[in-house]
Amino acid sequence: MKTRTKCRLLMAGLILGIGLTGVVALSLGPVQLRLPLDAFQTKILFDLRLPRILLALMVGAALAVAGVLFQGLFRNPLADPYILGTSSGAALGATIAVLSGVNYQFLGLSTRPLLAFIGALLATALVYALGRMGKRPVLTVMLLAGIAVGAFFSAVTSLLLFFRQEELGKIMFWMMGGFAYARWAEVRIVLPYLGGTFLYSWSLARQLNLLLLGEEKAHQLGLAVGDLQRRIVITASVLVAAAVSVSGAIGFIGMMAPHIVRLLIGPDHRYLLPASALAGGLLLLVADTLARTLLSPVELPVGVLTSFIGGPFFLYLLHKGRSALY
Repeated sequence: MKTRTKCRLLMAGLILGIGLTGVVALSLGPVQLRLPLDAFQTKILFDLRLPRILLALMVGAALAVAGVLFQGLFRNPLADPYILGTSSGAALGATIAVLSGVNYQFLGLSTRPLLAFIGALLATALVYALGRMGKRPVLTVMLLAGIAVGAFFSAVTSLLLFFRQEELGKIMFWMMGGFAYARWAEVRIVLPYLGGTFLYSWSLARQLNLLLLGEEKAHQLGLAVGDLQRRIVITASVLVAAAVSVSGAIGFIGMMAPHIVRLLIGPDHRYLLPASALAGGLLLLVADTLARTLLSPVELPVGVLTSFIGGPFFLYLLHKGRSALY
């Protein structure tokens, strides 16, 4: 079967899965919805559940696309969206927002996601600056810089929390990831970033395919490798920063979704990018629905649930040595 046909079938199945899961997610919760809806049930449906579902889909898609970009950049299907220390920068920004007590509002968005977004971008910018040699980034140096910057930002976050332990619960809950505070403001703010960067990512598909051949071969074929690497880092970083700012750090989605799709339809980024976006959205929507219903009325952090699933999946990939796909 041709790749295009397989991709169409896969995407149709993913869209159907998203639709069915979305209907189930809308109907589940502490408050039972019955037709006709009264004013309270309408508010629950449209002001709480619907924006949460949309945000979970958007964040899952963003993490999956960022995962595809970083996996293409490093030519390693086990690369993660947080590989450049983005989540540590976001955590530091969120910690500063909580500890400062500043309650600034921008277009309905509070201080915590705003500073988390800024912290994530600053961490990535620092890693990129440290990883450059001349006009081109050196991938090995960037990886090492990502580890160092992530560890440093995490240490600063831990130090701040050590002196303000009364705020530890708020920060830890945010760092574990979730959508308990998802509202329309978050959807409106994040949508332009995710929509624009996703479309731009798709425009890089053919160049990403060339990059899979190796930097030297791609350069011989006329690809401006250094320029492409810079654009990949910037695009993926904006995706991750926007996602983490409204959801906290949710692990493994950005690694699992692209790898599963790659096994089904191959590494062609023209099909891999849109299919991974749908798969990431579906995986995170399923995880969020389970997180808020398994122990209802207690809500599990989504990041904990994805780690329970993603950890064994990652070990399975290591055992099978699937990195040979690249």
